[in-house]
Amino acid sequence: MELGLVGLGKMGGNMRERIRRAGHTVIGYDRNADLADVHSLQELVDSLKGPRVVWVMVPAGAATQSTIDELGELLSPGDVVVDGGNSRWTDDEKHAGELAAKGIGFVDCGVSGGVWGLENGYALMYGGDADDVAKVQPVFDALKPEGDFGSVHAGKVGAGHFAKMVHNGIEYAMMQAYAEGWELLEKVDSVTDVREVFRSWQEGTVIRSWLLDLAVNALDDDEHLDKLRGYASDSGEGRWTVEAAIDNAVPLPAITASLFARFASRQDDSPQMKMIAALRNQFGGHAVESKK
Repeated sequence: MELGLVGLGKMGGNMRERIRRAGHTVIGYDRNADLADVHSLQELVDSLKGPRVVWVMVPAGAATQSTIDELGELLSPGDVVVDGGNSRWTDDEKHAGELAAKGIGFVDCGVSGGVWGLENGYALMYGGDADDVAKVQPVFDALKPEGDFGSVHAGKVGAGHFAKMVHNGIEYAMMQAYAEGWELLEKVDSVTDVREVFRSWQEGTVIRSWLLDLAVNALDDDEHLDKLRGYASDSGEGRWTVEAAIDNAVPLPAITASLFARFASRQDDSPQMKMIAALRNQFGGHAVESKK
């Protein structure tokens, strides 16, 4: 099938390549002309045969809103817009309503996989009407990991981004647990090779995971994380998860504590946040702050 893809950064560029490897045609637009196949949204829409599917991979908030507004003026009834960025689920309902008034479908899709997705595939959580999802399904099948899992129609509009938000909240808590354990191991005199302790956990233990593998990668690059400053930012989903928990009276003590720990990292040079920063860089290519 044909797909228009808006936003060709770290995630979008790799997604374009993976979809093309599956035999589909992808026409990409980015404000950076060096990355783009076409040089305007108008040209992108004109290059696609109807019914069109346009996937948006731009920052949440104003950038996504303006892109969807412009596409709403360019697309035709029966076309579908997919928001694959990290938008808040409440924005999805607004976008779906605005596009539905023009006869255009909308699907929200949470995408996980970071910089490793090109080779490993992307875990996909999507929400929307079944007919709209069906128009995008070949692309979902191209992006997902091999095997029976890694892709789910989570529910109605907003469900995909809500599921991805909860996924990221869990990720916060898991990274915090690894970081706390790493700092405690580093602190005591009796443990002389913390990196190899972490490596030993990669097989046969109940805490083995891809995050643990990435922690070992980070320690192989910088055994004691001496090059990093103990600062880790939060991208929004952790806050939204805690806010949703409050709205629904669901206790989330571990996820909430992990979010507050990131706030604490902005007050001093936290050893734990060195590990959090290293993990975020490993899986998502997120920026780290080096020691001066």
